[in-house]
Amino acid sequence: MDAVGLLEVRWAQGFTYPKVDFVDNKVVCYACGNRMIFLNIETKTQSVYQPPSRGIGAFAANGNFKILAFSEHRSNPSIFVLNYPELELQNELKGTAQLDYTSLALSDGGPYLGCCSSLPDHTITVWNWKSAEPICRQAKAGKDVITLVFNPMSWQQICVLGATTVTVWDIEKSDSFHTMKQSAIDLPATDGSFVEKEVHPFHAVNGRLTYLGPQMPPSAIAGLTRDRAENFVPQRCIKARLTPSAICWTATSELYVGCKEGFLLLVDPESLSVSVLFNPRGTCTSAATSATPELKKGSFESLVLHGDGLIAAREENVIHCLHIKRAQIGITQTWNLEEPVTTVMYSPDYETLILASNKGQIYSYKPTHGKMDKVLDILSGNFVAGASLCIDENVCVSVRESGELQLWSTDGCRIGSLSLQAKVSSLACCPIAHYAVAGTVSGHVLFIELIKKHQPRLVHKIHLYHGPVAHLIFDQEGNYLFTGASESHIYLLDTRPSKRFSVIGYTVVPGSVLSLSTQYNRVNKQVGVLALCTGQKDKEQEGSLLTLLTLPVRDLTGPAYSNQHGCLSDDILLQSMFEVPHALKSCVLGVNEFFAYCHRRRAIQRFQLPQDTDCFSGQGVLQLRPEQEVKGHPLGPVSFALSPHQSWLASVGQDGLLRLRETISMEQYIEIQCHSYCHGGVRSVSFSADSQMLFTTGHKDGSLVCANLRIKLTDAGQGNKATQYSQSMASFLRNTSKEEDLVLSDLPDFDQRFSPPTCTTHPQEEETTDRRETKDVTGQDEGYTNVLSATASDPTWLESKQEEVKKAEGQQYSQKKEDLKKCFKELCKAIQEMMRENENLPDIERLELWEFNLDVEEQKKMDAEVEQEVTRVRNEIEMEILAKSYLRDVQQRECWDSMNVKGKAIKAFHSEDEVKNYPMGEQTKKMQEDLHRVQSIRQTEKADSITQQEVLEKSSKAVGENEEEEEEGCETESATLMGGLSAQLGCSNPNLYDQFSLNTREQKINQIILLQDVVFQVKMAFNTKFEAVYEQKQQEINRVKDKNKRIKEIMMKLDISEQLWEPSLSDNEQPEKTLTVEESEIKVEKYLTPEQRKKEERKKLDEQILLDAKGYNTRERALDDMMGGVLEMMKEDILKMEIPQPEFVLIKPETQWSEEEKKIYKQYEKKTNELREEQEKCRKMLETEMKKLQASIKEATERFDETLTKLFERKVKSEMAIHQEEFKIASLEYSILIEEEIINQEAQLSLKLEEKRAHKKEIGEVLMKHRENVEVFQAAYENAVTEDKCLDKKFRKEFTDVPHHVVSLLYKLYKRRPRLQRMRTLTDNTISPVKEPSLCGLATADGLDQTLKAMEELDSPKNMPKGLEPSIWERFRSVRRTKIESEQKVKMKALTLAEMQTFLQKRTNEDELAEKEIKNLIDELHGLREEKIRFQQDIMVHIQLKQGQVEVVPTDFIADYSDAVLLHRSVVEDLNKTVKMLGEQKIAIMMETKEICKSIIQQDWENKRLRMQIEDLETRARDIQKLHVTKKLREYLSERDHDKRMANQVAALEKKKALQEKIHLKNVQQRKKMIKQLNRQEAVKAEKIAILDQRIADKQVTVAEKKQIYKATAAEKNQEAKAKQRYREILQKKKLVDQARAQAEDLALLRAEVERWRMKTFPALYQLNHN
Repeated sequence: MDAVGLLEVRWAQGFTYPKVDFVDNKVVCYACGNRMIFLNIETKTQSVYQPPSRGIGAFAANGNFKILAFSEHRSNPSIFVLNYPELELQNELKGTAQLDYTSLALSDGGPYLGCCSSLPDHTITVWNWKSAEPICRQAKAGKDVITLVFNPMSWQQICVLGATTVTVWDIEKSDSFHTMKQSAIDLPATDGSFVEKEVHPFHAVNGRLTYLGPQMPPSAIAGLTRDRAENFVPQRCIKARLTPSAICWTATSELYVGCKEGFLLLVDPESLSVSVLFNPRGTCTSAATSATPELKKGSFESLVLHGDGLIAAREENVIHCLHIKRAQIGITQTWNLEEPVTTVMYSPDYETLILASNKGQIYSYKPTHGKMDKVLDILSGNFVAGASLCIDENVCVSVRESGELQLWSTDGCRIGSLSLQAKVSSLACCPIAHYAVAGTVSGHVLFIELIKKHQPRLVHKIHLYHGPVAHLIFDQEGNYLFTGASESHIYLLDTRPSKRFSVIGYTVVPGSVLSLSTQYNRVNKQVGVLALCTGQKDKEQEGSLLTLLTLPVRDLTGPAYSNQHGCLSDDILLQSMFEVPHALKSCVLGVNEFFAYCHRRRAIQRFQLPQDTDCFSGQGVLQLRPEQEVKGHPLGPVSFALSPHQSWLASVGQDGLLRLRETISMEQYIEIQCHSYCHGGVRSVSFSADSQMLFTTGHKDGSLVCANLRIKLTDAGQGNKATQYSQSMASFLRNTSKEEDLVLSDLPDFDQRFSPPTCTTHPQEEETTDRRETKDVTGQDEGYTNVLSATASDPTWLESKQEEVKKAEGQQYSQKKEDLKKCFKELCKAIQEMMRENENLPDIERLELWEFNLDVEEQKKMDAEVEQEVTRVRNEIEMEILAKSYLRDVQQRECWDSMNVKGKAIKAFHSEDEVKNYPMGEQTKKMQEDLHRVQSIRQTEKADSITQQEVLEKSSKAVGENEEEEEEGCETESATLMGGLSAQLGCSNPNLYDQFSLNTREQKINQIILLQDVVFQVKMAFNTKFEAVYEQKQQEINRVKDKNKRIKEIMMKLDISEQLWEPSLSDNEQPEKTLTVEESEIKVEKYLTPEQRKKEERKKLDEQILLDAKGYNTRERALDDMMGGVLEMMKEDILKMEIPQPEFVLIKPETQWSEEEKKIYKQYEKKTNELREEQEKCRKMLETEMKKLQASIKEATERFDETLTKLFERKVKSEMAIHQEEFKIASLEYSILIEEEIINQEAQLSLKLEEKRAHKKEIGEVLMKHRENVEVFQAAYENAVTEDKCLDKKFRKEFTDVPHHVVSLLYKLYKRRPRLQRMRTLTDNTISPVKEPSLCGLATADGLDQTLKAMEELDSPKNMPKGLEPSIWERFRSVRRTKIESEQKVKMKALTLAEMQTFLQKRTNEDELAEKEIKNLIDELHGLREEKIRFQQDIMVHIQLKQGQVEVVPTDFIADYSDAVLLHRSVVEDLNKTVKMLGEQKIAIMMETKEICKSIIQQDWENKRLRMQIEDLETRARDIQKLHVTKKLREYLSERDHDKRMANQVAALEKKKALQEKIHLKNVQQRKKMIKQLNRQEAVKAEKIAILDQRIADKQVTVAEKKQIYKATAAEKNQEAKAKQRYREILQKKKLVDQARAQAEDLALLRAEVERWRMKTFPALYQLNHN
């Protein structure tokens, strides 16, 4: 087939990923299967790019650089970087990824690409795609990465958006070395609150004792170390965090983060601070929330920067333009779209906004025009199939799983679409009319009219299956439509719209249909159908049975061709069965042959069919062997399609390959990669009518591919055959097509003629209903009526057909049914009458009920069913009883039998008081061994301590006597210091440690074992007393029962009826009763098995035999009847005695008695009185005895209650002792636990310290390395600067042969540079909201090229000075270019040096920080160890104190003993004695003080009087000393005539005043003369100044020119002069500072001298101040 031609992709449609990216200002790209589609958003034209790999993974594009990068789908994938529009491979990046890449990103700031790999390494790598070298990478850093985004302002920042995290990676650079530093963003909780991290305590020793020991972090409490300890978060601190969904960089290098919960955050990557800009719940920024209620619902799907705000795509079909100013958010514009948008982005020139949805729509919006335009609308979802419309070759029909049917032109443009509102599973196009057929998942077949291609419509619908319709096949000339599914029914439909797509019939094949194909034989006018079916031995989705159905092309309607149910007759449908040796996955029928794929052999096989299949019809299964076998696809299973002219075979598989081969020779083939194997490969393939195009659909990539077959010129005949066949078929079917299209266009829409389907019942359900209704005939009054129990809401065609048949049969045999019903009724009445008569017959003549059953077999069958159900229920009950019995046995074994002492209680007789014992199990062997071991250790320790005391003890006899005196005190103190009541109960263990000596962990564990033994002894001691009391109660109950028996006898004799108090043991006192079930507790009849019944009968028979063996004892019976079973007369029997009256009393009246009779009567009365007296005495005696018995019962029970009360008190003491010992155990266990926590924390700190030291070592090595690099590079930089300066100095030497003025002019041109920055600023008119990105690295690399390009204008001959020779000009250009290259080299080195120094400073800071962390860890470790030692020494002691010995003020329920001190009692008593003695002394001293105070008060008054006199005298003396006598004062004091003196002074002043006025007038005249002279001088000076100003202007021009010449010629001299001037200034400043310092010292000396002289002038004041 290679010689025939080749396959190439003509067009592809689909939307595999929702990501869209710009590769140009007007072109976007997106993935379609394993291809890239480039869409021009203005012209809406598309182009397809086939990558060199077999699939596209992640991809990214950059419109500024016009670069596209994508990863491939395979193991160890590569990343391909291409330019646009040439699509030439720039580089292939081979990284460390093993499986796939999850995300790619391209930077706007340079040729940098970021990628993140998937499992297992999760590595983030940054590449230089120009050089194909990785700059830096970080492993285990990109788990669950969704998006990578470079900071547009700096390529050295990457934001990583994960499923639940946001991370910023900073790329730090030092020359050619790069490293990545992580900054994880701590997002708020879902309620908008910020979660504070738990701060672990720092263990600094403060000397304060704590009751609970040192505070430990949760990780130490949990016993975690290393990373698990660092990452451990307690459950109480875990809060659900916000889930980020969209990110966007700002112009200030901050981040906007949108969340799925509707929050909008602003993140500062430098400080890692997070602020909530918008909270949909209104808990943080209520102003923003109330202003923007539209943002409360939904999540943020995409964000893009827009001016001073954002464009946000929401989860709904809404796009908002947000204006953000500080913390206020406002909506400036809103767009409503058809589908929710997932991607929003600007074009590189920021003129067009692209909005893309995951449903396959792309919109463009230009802010300048303000119009939203739909650029692409191809929808999304997986394609089911694509097929060419046979009549119109220029149209392709496709359908998606969602039910979206679409029509495409040959250029790949969408013509029309229709939503079928159902999930579709198959598709086929009719050869004779403009319609397509779609099979749904629900089993319906839909007919879609396609005459108006822009408006397809549904015209017919039929229900055939309950499952998906898997196969829809037309024969080549469109005679029939065959359908298949997972069921075994194949339906045959008429394809003509004029026949309303009627169902002709169906046939049944053996097994479910896996593949279905047809072949039309025009000569015989027969259609052959080949169905691949599953056999009994075949696996799922494989079959080895093939059924070939052959039927003629004719009108098959009528009863002659199918039965009433629609099944085609064997006369018209010939069926042949074939079997192949290996199971097949799929097959396709050709001319007298078929092609199949065997998945087990991975081969495509060709089988030859017999020439005459009619003779094999109905003769069993014919075995077939493959005629030819070729290698199949690498990944199966494989599907086939045969070209219309039957010469080419197309095969597709899960490998995504489309292979085309000739049917004559299958070895050669041509192939093309249509789809990716990662998405399941190819789902379906079909030919166009002319066989020149093939349409394939992917399994999961959502793409439809049209492949074009390009035939070579040498084999154009093959193409001509296919074209000729297509043309001949079109001309043959043209007339039929026109007729059917007319009918098809007249068909109404399906919805207009929709009618609800009829409901039917399945045959199986009807049969079951009939069988149920025939079970009982005696209880039916009416005849049989078949009631349909269940109906289907949407029956299939076959079910409807069966329902129609049933209705027809019902109408046909309705009369017979009525007659049968009448007969049944009469028969029922006769049988019921016979049953009534049978009930009145004698037993001998009466028949059993089962004998009236007319159907004995049915009765037996029902009995068997009942017996089976009873057996099942009995088995279930037995299993349930067995399970409960097992559970009972387990509980009894673990909770009852294992207990050595069963738990029970003793209840008081006359109260509700109850005392329980301690249920106790047996001590295990391990517990006994531990106790024995600890006791042995303690005995050894005690013996050792005694031996040491005997060796070291050398005390005197006096000391020994003192010890004997203190023994009593020690004995009393020992009980207190033991801290429990166990010793008082006689259950102390002599091996217990002293509480003050429990320092080591082993001692505490041994003490716990000993204390557990003490608790065990206390419980055993109480249980012993409990058992004694329990036996006492049983004895008391027995005594009470005996006495009550006697009381009952007395009450019977006294004829007293009272209820006696009968004590008994309660359920709590007899717990074993709960384990036994009494017969009285069973309320239902007990079921006995046959074995149990036999056993019970045997037991009753044995009892009866035993009774018969005892015989009949007449002597005992006579004694019981006559004397109650005793031989002596009881005294109490006198109460029953009566003296009979004489007979005459009853016969005669008293008047007729004789004397003898009267004597007899008197004797009778006397005996009667005596008997009455005896009876009265006996009654009183019995009453007295009964009262004594009752009193003794009450006294005994009350005495027992007192005993029980004492037992309760013992129980309380035992409980106290047990709780005290258990509290000791708990305290010891807690101290052990704290020690373990301290050990865990110490181990964690040690490990952390080791890690920090190792990290510090690594940082030190890196620091040392980079410091050396910086020093080397700095030396190189200084050399470059020196060389650059040398070029300036050598310039004039290079042109010694040129005149001096020309050299000066050349030097000016030598220093001249083009203004690149100004040019770029003037031409930059973009509206980008992002500033110009930092292009330091790019500028230094491309700066030289740009400068040299700009220098080409300066190098042109027009800038050459006049009169300069061209050779000199060329030499000058060479020197200037060398200078420019040197300057650029210096600039690059300066930038690199600054970068390296910054990097070195960061590493230095990290080194200092690591050193500080190590120091903190060492301090914390030392503090923790000191805390550990102090905690081991700070022992918790339990002391039992009496009331009054605790002097702590109880503030709360439990007093605070943190500041309490434990003292010996003697210390307090001695202190009290001292206080008392001191109190008495104080009283005596107070009396003495009282007398002394009187004299003191008198002396005090006298002292005050004298002190006041002294103050008066001192004031007078001070006034005299302060008085200053001047010369005037002395004259005033010496002058006696004061008036004369004043007159002389006035006269002298008047003379002085006249003299001063005269002098003033003279001075005024002189001043006026001087003013006139100055005015004349001013005019002369003004004229001179004007002349000088003119000269200054001329001089300034000259100076400026000379200054320019001076700057150009003497730059170095100026620097040296400036340096010398600076040096002189420094020297002058130094001299001035020294002079100022000397003058300051002189001033200090002078001030001291002045102060000394001032002291001499005022001695009196000086002395006064000091006094």
